[in-house]
Amino acid sequence: MNGPLAEVRTAVKRFLHEHRPERVAVAVSGGADSLALAAVTAGLVEAGLVEASAVVVDHGLQPGSAQVAERAAGTCRELGLAAEVRRVEVTGSGGPEAAARKARYAALRPERGLVLLGHTRDDQAETVLLGLGRGSGPRSIAGMRPHDPPWGRPLLRVSRATTRAACDELGLTPWDDPHNEDPRYTRVRLRREVLPLLEEVLQGGVADALARTAAHLREDCDALDELAEAFGGDRCSVAEVEQLPTALRRRVLRRWLLEEQVPELSDSHLRRVDALVSEWRGQGGVWLPGGFVARRAHGRLRVEPVQS
Repeated sequence: MNGPLAEVRTAVKRFLHEHRPERVAVAVSGGADSLALAAVTAGLVEAGLVEASAVVVDHGLQPGSAQVAERAAGTCRELGLAAEVRRVEVTGSGGPEAAARKARYAALRPERGLVLLGHTRDDQAETVLLGLGRGSGPRSIAGMRPHDPPWGRPLLRVSRATTRAACDELGLTPWDDPHNEDPRYTRVRLRREVLPLLEEVLQGGVADALARTAAHLREDCDALDELAEAFGGDRCSVAEVEQLPTALRRRVLRRWLLEEQVPELSDSHLRRVDALVSEWRGQGGVWLPGGFVARRAHGRLRVEPVQS
């Protein structure tokens, strides 16, 4: 009978076989998820299936973080992976979770090939719940993609309990981040309070069901995105765009805004731009991230830099 380690190994091998990256870098925090991923990847390096290294990001948010990072890097080296620690400064808006994530991803982006992240099925369930609770739209509820270059997430079908049990099989001692127990963080309360309650009320299987929901929505989103990409009309013409079904029209508008270099579009931004087409009452421009504003004039849409 296959155990937890075999389950993790199968998930990683399946991912590598499907996407065939020549090189990967494993992002390692020292926690059970990333440690199990690093250990399995190191074994596949020995088997000649992939070239790999490890990167440990030190956020510097806790006393002793440098020692934790070095210990994680040392474990990766013992497993057979070249490992590097990168110290980042966590600043910016959006709260400490968002700022740390942005700093971490910025530190990992320079890597060649795919960066493998240790997100599990439980992380996916939490992401879907966050999207539902915030009304962030189908793209958010569709959760994290397994293959989203430069990111790869081989463990999205594997539970958090399985990665910890895999570490036990390997004799590895994961680091337990105190922030993962801090109820000031939204994800911690989802993990410790909301999901267990849902599991109790719905009699189990909630995390798996939420992950399946995300997969179904990704399929639908991908199909609509392909139709939006194939749209042959003038994306700036209100007369042409307003004839499209709402879901398709918003995707056409999203693609246009991204081509105009508007960054970090949210569902709220997109809905307000869509209102320039579907609910036109002579309203003014829509302020967008990156110092842009979208306007409607003479039956056409345009994006302009905000005048200082």
